[in-house]
Amino acid sequence: MTQDVSVQSLTAAQLAEATGGRLVGDPSVRVSAFAPLDRAGPDELSFLAKLQYAPVLASTRAGVVLVSPELEATPGTPRARIVVAKPYESMLALVPRFYRPVVRTPGIDPSAHVGRGAVLGRDVCIGPGAVIEDGARIGDRTWVGPHAVIGALAVVGDDCQFHAHAVVYPQSEIGHRVIVHSGAAIGSDGFGYVSHTVDGRFVHEKIPHVGRAIIGDDVEIGANSCIDRGSVDDTVVGAGTKIDNLVHIGHNARVGRLCLLVAQCGVSGSSRLEDGVVLAGQVGVSGHLTIGAGAKIGAQGGVISNVPAGESWSGYPARPHRESLRASAALLKLAGMMKRLEQLLERDTP
Repeated sequence: MTQDVSVQSLTAAQLAEATGGRLVGDPSVRVSAFAPLDRAGPDELSFLAKLQYAPVLASTRAGVVLVSPELEATPGTPRARIVVAKPYESMLALVPRFYRPVVRTPGIDPSAHVGRGAVLGRDVCIGPGAVIEDGARIGDRTWVGPHAVIGALAVVGDDCQFHAHAVVYPQSEIGHRVIVHSGAAIGSDGFGYVSHTVDGRFVHEKIPHVGRAIIGDDVEIGANSCIDRGSVDDTVVGAGTKIDNLVHIGHNARVGRLCLLVAQCGVSGSSRLEDGVVLAGQVGVSGHLTIGAGAKIGAQGGVISNVPAGESWSGYPARPHRESLRASAALLKLAGMMKRLEQLLERDTP
């Protein structure tokens, strides 16, 4: 496995041609990497897309800056500016021009274990210490990284990536082009117990989990995230959904297509997120709820009731965003009101 970090340097003129932008300044300036405005050096490319960051342009050392038309005249020192409609998107489009992807040589490392009846597709790469358990099926060009585990009878599609120590539990199903980052676990048992007395002793008896975890095409799952298998039904994550680090999806939950789940979210068992739902950081969703298509939940929102499609909710308990803002504003005023009330009581007390 090899990786070349930097491919080449590009001139401002070449960058303008690649982005379809208008060049202002020295066309011969060369850059070979990206950096934010406040850290960029003379051989690095940066961008300015929002007015709030305009003051930073005056002190940046960046050699070339992509700027939006409305910020083109912002005072600053870059030797070249490239005026484009969407600077951030243009910068992302330039990434392949600077960096090569990781190159992995197909093959099975001698320290890897491939179980009986496992089926490996064409040009797979199985890394050091990886484990492919009995009966698992791995699609073409899929990479299983160091010490990653694909469980017995699991099915994995083509062009997937499993980073170090990722674990796919038995009988899980993974679609095509799925990326699973280090430490993520797919298909572990859900948190389900029956609390009762057995032979005079109170116990939490484990509920067997026989459902599957099913991950659609083009899903990305962040480091140390956990997606539980279903108890009787399946846990499903729809195609194109992106899951950040440290996210937990409980048993029997259904996450639709093209959803975004930001870090430290928790989706309780049997809840349903319809297509296009966005959960900001640390959102908690209680069990057996439905969040409608296209709805957005603000950071640290606590969802304890169904959310209609297309609405934006926030707060705890989560409610429509404007209502939540009014409630927060009223709470902030309460301290001042209490202080004035105490002053009145002190004045009227003999």
